[in-house]
Amino acid sequence: MNQIIPLAADHPLTMSSFEISRLVESNHADVRRTIERLANRGVITLPPLAEVSNDGLGPKTISVYNLCKRDSFVVVARLSPEFTARVVDRWQELEEKIQNPDPIAALSDPAFLRSTLLTYTEKVVALEAKVSEQAPKVAVLERIEAGKKSIILTEAAKVLGVKRDELTRRLHKEGWVYRQNKSWVAAIAQIHAGRMEYQEAHYHDDDGNEVAKPYCRLTPKGMIRFAQIHGVNDLSGQAGSA
Repeated sequence: MNQIIPLAADHPLTMSSFEISRLVESNHADVRRTIERLANRGVITLPPLAEVSNDGLGPKTISVYNLCKRDSFVVVARLSPEFTARVVDRWQELEEKIQNPDPIAALSDPAFLRSTLLTYTEKVVALEAKVSEQAPKVAVLERIEAGKKSIILTEAAKVLGVKRDELTRRLHKEGWVYRQNKSWVAAIAQIHAGRMEYQEAHYHDDDGNEVAKPYCRLTPKGMIRFAQIHGVNDLSGQAGSA
């Protein structure tokens, strides 16, 4: 009779009524009746009957109760207290097998193979889903890493895959930039952090006077930080310009 071995957290280790009957050298029918009487009195929990293969003489399958560790001790104490040590030793053996399973024996167990295959299949599916989910972000970061210099907000928005107005709105809301004479200027703290740079564009007005117009640039470090904070996806197909 093969002992049931748990293959997952929702399959706790149990001992069958048939195995208990062998350990205490008692008739299996008597063990089952003892289990049912104790369950009727509320001393133990009556598990459902399970059909298992019979390796010995008689029918090919038999009906057994699979008991938890605590309930198996109660049943043995009721049947044959002198055999309690045998049950304790058997439980230690079973628990040792769970902690250090025999790989050769495990490979011959169809239930183990099914459970292992299911477990790894679920892990592969979850990993593939995660890779698929992260792929857009990886693409964004790869584009950012490819850039060695700071770039203006219009170009940064294209790299990040967001519209320029959305980029400046977020930067302004979080204190990265502020408005000055209709221009976006980098905050000092972000410049010191290496995330943004201050630049000036020089031109002459209608009177011939030289005018300096400030503007800001995002560094690769700033774009990576922005992408990490906002979980930017690869939306380059929707990216807009100024």
